[in-house]
Amino acid sequence: MKKKLKIRSGNEPKGFGQPQQPELSRMALLVANALALHQAGRFAEVEKVYKQVPDTQSDQFDFLHLLGIILFQRGDPAAAVEQIDRALKRKPNDAVALNNRGNALHALRRFDEALASYDRALALRPDHGDSLCNRGAALHELKRYGEALATCDRVIALQPDYAEAHSNRGNTLRELGRFDEAAEACDRALALVPDFAEAHCNRGSALHALQRFEEALASYDRALVLRSAYAEALSNRGLTLRDLMRCEEALASFARALVLRPDFADAHFNEALSRLLIGDFERGWQKHEWRWQTDQLADERRNFPQPLWLGSGALAGRTILLHAEQGFGDTLQFCRYVPLVAAHGARIILEVQRPLQDLMRTLAGPAQVISRGEQLPAFDLHCPLLSLPLALQTRLDTIPARTPYLAAPENKVRAWRDRLAGHEKPRIGLVWAGNPRKEMPRSNRIDALRSMEFAQLAPLLEVSGCEFFSLQKGDDALAQLRESILRQH
Repeated sequence: MKKKLKIRSGNEPKGFGQPQQPELSRMALLVANALALHQAGRFAEVEKVYKQVPDTQSDQFDFLHLLGIILFQRGDPAAAVEQIDRALKRKPNDAVALNNRGNALHALRRFDEALASYDRALALRPDHGDSLCNRGAALHELKRYGEALATCDRVIALQPDYAEAHSNRGNTLRELGRFDEAAEACDRALALVPDFAEAHCNRGSALHALQRFEEALASYDRALVLRSAYAEALSNRGLTLRDLMRCEEALASFARALVLRPDFADAHFNEALSRLLIGDFERGWQKHEWRWQTDQLADERRNFPQPLWLGSGALAGRTILLHAEQGFGDTLQFCRYVPLVAAHGARIILEVQRPLQDLMRTLAGPAQVISRGEQLPAFDLHCPLLSLPLALQTRLDTIPARTPYLAAPENKVRAWRDRLAGHEKPRIGLVWAGNPRKEMPRSNRIDALRSMEFAQLAPLLEVSGCEFFSLQKGDDALAQLRESILRQH
């Protein structure tokens, strides 16, 4: 989600030198004129004013700082950083300029540098609300959500009516899986500023996570009334329409977002999932490759020196590394494509998550199964598992459907047969939670939609004539089981 960054020009420009010096007096007038035009949003005219500034005075702080602000607001953050850095050479301890520098770095996605700039500003002015709010936004982008939330709370403690801080807080709470609180934070922002487009968009995301899809859609629509060229709101609106199974409307919403931002990876990826849902595999699998440019998966991309194989080029006699990505479920679903790659004559090395290694050894096709983190043997090509449908040009009628393609390892079958010997009643295994992967809050957010409390299953234990076995993994989930048993006794 886009978080609103506030950029400020600082104090009104001061005069330079003494009134009796004509050149300096003229420069003071130019600064005042430039500021008035800037505040009126007449940026092109401001630049014309700057061209009148004498070269001998062009490195003065106020001029360079204002020019940096104008360049930022005209969509050139790299030039803005350069100009603000020049200004800071004249006045290194200006908190407002450091905050604005951070905003330009944020726009360039140089979040660590932006954070450092905000921290420099706050070292000078610890109560500078804009720097604090923007610091929270940078921490959010760095996925340091706990720190981002603490920073938002600090802003609100200083300035309870700071709408941007409430909206950003809601956005961060959503990433932490605290969806009800996220919606409440956005509502607070909107109570302060009813026409705050970003807060409407963030509220829509929180409501979507709560599966209150119609309300989420209304929030996105309100954001778009306020700002028609709002690509993030259009993409998120498309997601909600998809979950309402209004896929054609969803595709139209993604298309509008991509007109505004042709390189918007999230919109491309969301479009891919919608196309796959309606069976448009040709365009869906192609668009699916945009996943590697989304914030969610960009850091997960494997950058090998060996070429990526996406279907072009013969495989016979060559060694290809097929590597798992994302969660266990993705590996279990897409490993079915491995035998098809083997049929092309390739020697396959399959890299999977360590807990799945033994199971994957029962799959037909791989010459070698290794776990992620092991030293990789030599290979000629590579392909992520979820790119295999594209590489193999999968269509609805060519989805690999031969089952079973996996089997329990025989040694584990024997071990469980021995362990369950003597249990003659019908045996029922229980699993009630996924893997929250707490180190990745997005996964935690997804897990909230697929997991339940053991207490919801507990009434099943009263069914007579059956025996129940917990197959659940994870300390938190097992703690729920222990607590439920203790309550019963």
